[in-house]
Amino acid sequence: MKFIKGLALFTYQQVICCLFPAAIFIALAVTKYVKVPFMTRYDLLLLFCLVVQGFLLYFKLETKDELKVIMLFHLIGLALEIYKVNIGSWSYPGAGFWKLGGVPLYSGFMYSSIGSYICKAWKVFDLKMSHWPKQLLVWLLCIGIYLNFFTHHFIWDLRWWLTGAVFLLFYQTWVYFTVGSYRLKMPLSLSFLCIAFFIWVAENIASFFGAWAYPDQLKQWRLVHIGKISSWYLLIIISIILIAQLKFKKNKELLD
Repeated sequence: MKFIKGLALFTYQQVICCLFPAAIFIALAVTKYVKVPFMTRYDLLLLFCLVVQGFLLYFKLETKDELKVIMLFHLIGLALEIYKVNIGSWSYPGAGFWKLGGVPLYSGFMYSSIGSYICKAWKVFDLKMSHWPKQLLVWLLCIGIYLNFFTHHFIWDLRWWLTGAVFLLFYQTWVYFTVGSYRLKMPLSLSFLCIAFFIWVAENIASFFGAWAYPDQLKQWRLVHIGKISSWYLLIIISIILIAQLKFKKNKELLD
């Protein structure tokens, strides 16, 4: 019975943390079937994301410092989107005025919503890290992961080497979190994988509602290849590292 109550509370806390991603999913579902006169779907989604982001800031669900980090991840994601779209990895076939390099600007908010989730989870679950690796090594890994998303199209794909580097660098790092009256912990590398899996699930939902389309989804929707989890595993690390650095700078007690 205690396990069921704890699981229910954990699920509720996760829902609270997912306000921004959930709002985007709802908007994707509604705009797929409901059209607004004189405004394209992509532009409407951008307006919606701006309103939600303003709402979170106004009601202090996000701080200004958190917003800066989240917007940095937004720009990182948008740059990656532009590159991937222009080499044909996926596409945004719909029309839109607010597009850059063939990518609607709302797409960056899908990345920043992940950052928003992590910021909220940090507070809701009272996260704390132990045995965080040396800063230089963390940043070198972060840069290597991001560059590989670009370079693997014309040189070797180093994702599995980078994944191995993640396990080596963070093998002693644990994340502590609170659910109700219980203080729990898990290896940080495992938490990366859990988040990556649920982002992959979210990606399937988003592509089903036409947020974007992979080449094999243009004629008919199909499940995103499960191998994408490895990409999300590496990309989520960048977001967590950016937010972790902000949290550690503000409060050194979050780091043992």
